[in-house]
This record gives sequence, structure tokens and C-alpha cells, in this order.
Amino acid sequence: MDKKLLTAEKEIKALTNKLGLLKKEIAKVIVGQEETVEQLLITFLAGGHALLEGVPGLAKTLLIKTISQAIELKFSRIQFTPDLMPSDIVGTEILEEDHTTGKKFFKFNKGPIFANIILADEINRTPPKTQAALLEAMQEFEITYSGQTYPMDRPFFILATQNPIEQSGTFPLPEAQQDRFLFYIKIGYPSEIEEAAILKTTTGSKKVTVNKVLGGEDIMQLQQLVRDVPISDDLMGHVNTIVRATRPVTTANSYVKEWVSWGAGPRAGQAMILTAKARALQAGRFSVTPEDLKKVAFPVLRHRIIVNFRAEAEGITSDSVTQKLVEDILGNTKE
Repeated sequence: MDKKLLTAEKEIKALTNKLGLLKKEIAKVIVGQEETVEQLLITFLAGGHALLEGVPGLAKTLLIKTISQAIELKFSRIQFTPDLMPSDIVGTEILEEDHTTGKKFFKFNKGPIFANIILADEINRTPPKTQAALLEAMQEFEITYSGQTYPMDRPFFILATQNPIEQSGTFPLPEAQQDRFLFYIKIGYPSEIEEAAILKTTTGSKKVTVNKVLGGEDIMQLQQLVRDVPISDDLMGHVNTIVRATRPVTTANSYVKEWVSWGAGPRAGQAMILTAKARALQAGRFSVTPEDLKKVAFPVLRHRIIVNFRAEAEGITSDSVTQKLVEDILGNTKE
């Protein structure tokens, strides 16, 4: 075998092995939630942002903090409240004086968003005006303030938690804000066995130490590897078909026309392909399978398909629509 190819394979294996170590460190603190952890790691590998939803008490914040402890990157937490202002996130200018010349000038004091991993805790507890302070950073990886542009350090991830919108004191995220999130992850209650394990491990005096097993350079290399994972033209065509089928104006599916107000945009197709590649790499494979697409379709489309009032009245969710589309388009696809 060619020496360069052999070296490359060893480097890839060493990097992917670190993902296994990262999962072990997370498991020291977090009981169960394997699918949630996998989806968060896919988000990291694909270079996007994630929105986690679940009722209070399901360890959403703890999970993100644990991941940040195992990765050697700058971490920042922003607690979203109804009175939070955009400047509390982005930063603000303050008037300073040069003591040697006596000249006064404005200096930009960077806010907590200038970190590598941002925990936007309970993001839907603050009004849309403040939520919008994240938009430019999430898409352009930079912040513009008073005509000056400040780049974000890379890698850069926003991991936001939210409570179900039915709960009091919440503001629904605007569609443009939701679309910036690569994945929309829903966290359910633990199983009976998992809950028993949680009670046992969290009510004693034993302290757990989370070791740092991954660095920023490792993540950047993994993100580049993800983009190099091949996907067949057939599977890419299926992704295009699924995304276009979510739109009532272009689809031939009667159930989409009946239940959906707005379908997914082109960003959904990009997200499906990138996250499918990331899932394949995380599993130690260097090719995308139909199963990868089936698994990532739900967190990718969950917040990009907007169902109408009729669907809501019938108990139809965006996941229901995605399920039917996946069955229709990918159901009989060979591995």
C-alpha cells in the first residue's frame, strides 16, 4: 500500500478513535441518551449548530457542559431571560481614556458569544429581538458592530436549549432563526432502568472527573474529513427529491399539500448530506448509506417543515410528514 495512503488511514483512525473516547467521557456523567449524544457529535463534525428541546430536568444543560469539559475549547454560557438585551450577547462599546494623551475613544468589549462553544440556555425565554442577535454569528461566523466586523474564533458552535413552546413564559423562535440550526434534537424521558441509574449516580458523594480528549485542531480536521466522505449521485438525488417534496407548491404528494404550510429550503438538503457524511465517519465508514440519510432526516427537517392548523388538529407533526416521505422515497433503497 502507498505510504501516504497508509499514513492518512492511520491519522483518520486516530481521529475517529478520539470520538469514542469523547463518548466515554460523556457517559461518566450522562446516563443513556445515546441518540442525543450521537446527534450532538454529528453537529460538531458537520460544523453546525444544534437546538435541543425537552421539558425541564432532562439534563440538557448538563449534557452540553459535559461535552465542553471534554473538549479543549473556550466555553461560554448565556442564560436567556425575558429582560436580556442583544448587547448582553454581542458586547458593547465603552468610552475609555488614554492616560498619556488624555484622548478619549470608544473600545468594543466583546460579549459572551465570542467563544468556541456557546450554551444558549433556554433560548426561547427571551423575545425574538434578542434571539436575532445570534443570527449573523450563526451563519457568517462574524459579528458586525458600529460598522466594524469581528470574526469569531473557529471552530464555533451554538448549542441552544429550549423548553416546549406550550409552556408559559416562552417565545417561539422565528423560522429564520430555526433554519440556522443544523439539527433540532428532541429529548424524551429516560427509560425506567436509566432513571434508576440516574437516581443512584446523582445522589451519592462520588465526584466524577471529565478529561479533555479532543482539541479544536482535531475538530477542524474531522470537519474537513467529513466533507471528503463520498456520497453517490443516486443518494444525492434522493436528498433533493425529499427536500423538494416537502414544499406544497412543488410536491405531488397529497398529504404534503394537505398538511404542510411551508416546506424546507435548500439549506435542508445541504444539512442532510453533511450530517449523513458525519454520521458515516462517526461510525468508522467512509461512505454514506441510505440508513445514514434516514437517521438524519428527522432532526434536519423537524424545524424546517411547518405544518398547518389542520395537521395540528389531527395530531400530525413535521416528524409525521418526514416519516412518510422517508418511507416513500428511501424505503426500498438498497444499502
